[in-house]
Amino acid sequence: MFGALKNIMPRGLYGRAALILIVPVVAIQVVVLVTFIQRHFEGVTRQLTSGVVGEIDLIQRRIDRAPGRISAEDSARDLSRILGFETDLGSPDAASRDERGFWDWSGREVIATLREDIPSIRAVQLLDEPRRVRITLTSTKGPVVIVMDRSRVSASNPHQLLVLMLSTSVLMTLIAFVFLRNQLRPIKRLATAASAFGRGQHLPYRPRGASEVRAAGAAFLDMRTRLERTIEQRTLMLSGVSHDLRTPLTRLRLGLAMLPEDPETAALLADVADMQRLVDEFLAFARGDATEEPAPTDPVDLVHKVADNAQRGGLAVSLGSCGGAGEVTMRPMAVTRALENLIGNAIRYGSRAVLSVASAERSVRFTVEDDGPGIPQDLREEALNPFTRLDKARDPNRGGGVGLGLSIAADIARAHGGQLRLGQSADLGGLRADFVIARTS
Repeated sequence: MFGALKNIMPRGLYGRAALILIVPVVAIQVVVLVTFIQRHFEGVTRQLTSGVVGEIDLIQRRIDRAPGRISAEDSARDLSRILGFETDLGSPDAASRDERGFWDWSGREVIATLREDIPSIRAVQLLDEPRRVRITLTSTKGPVVIVMDRSRVSASNPHQLLVLMLSTSVLMTLIAFVFLRNQLRPIKRLATAASAFGRGQHLPYRPRGASEVRAAGAAFLDMRTRLERTIEQRTLMLSGVSHDLRTPLTRLRLGLAMLPEDPETAALLADVADMQRLVDEFLAFARGDATEEPAPTDPVDLVHKVADNAQRGGLAVSLGSCGGAGEVTMRPMAVTRALENLIGNAIRYGSRAVLSVASAERSVRFTVEDDGPGIPQDLREEALNPFTRLDKARDPNRGGGVGLGLSIAADIARAHGGQLRLGQSADLGGLRADFVIARTS
């Protein structure tokens, strides 16, 4: 039961706050409405109806005691004029059954009270236009029809309280909704700024709203400032490390190139190239393209450029289906690096790779498939961790990577509000890597 109730509950804070606001108001309205019906439509109506029972009984006794029909009509007419009734003795259209509107709550009490106190009643008709009560009695002179104003047995304007209550509730609910929206707006702005910062965007934000929301906003700004300072310091440090490491590697490569060509020199040159590649991958992982600004980019054009660059590099890369829907805000260099890592991983463990792109309403999916051995399902999550090599075939000393290619791609996808999903290629039989990023424009 609670599970089903949880499924139909609003997901957003605005919907839940509105529900918290509406449910008590509706509950109070129901309680007041029931109490009002019981006290007003039942109690007051019963009391008013009992007041006219004696007058109706008096008219009936006068008619029964009259010596003749004409004298009975005269006596009933005179008495009815004094009491405010209209009396018709021997009416040919005398009713035989009760009539009232379905919505006429007080009419039920009127009919019940009259029948309980006046046994000779044949029918009670509650007329809407005009609001009158038509009572048919049985007398010794024949059927008697007594017509009176409805206000004699029911409170006048019985719906005024209900209308006033509902109108006031609607007005107060609208005011509460406006106040609620103003209170939730700073939370939405904070969530938007935090989500944008997670994707590497810097949106202007100033804490507003209640004191708790202001405190959360101030904490977010402090956190964002510290993270930006840390990223900037790390980027500067890595720039220095990159220069310090690449310079001796370059000197070492030049020195080895001047030596006579032999197997030993070739092996040393290969080791230097591996070291250079390892340094580049380490720096790419640590840097994470934090300094690149997002820009509107056509994903189809980006895929074609990546495929062309790979083909010029001698890699067996082909294009699959390429469906796009306009430009998407992304870091093009970071996405290019992620796709290049996925292609390099595919070619390293397979013989060919297929690159494709598909665009949806809220996301863009880049897919790289290969014909290699793939990754077992129970190891796919582990493969996304940094410095993870799943088997000996992936040893860097045997042509493998350092376990950063998939991790870098996953980090770039998360920085774009997406994710990297690994699966099995249905067409090639190897690994299928879906690089998904969120559409922000």
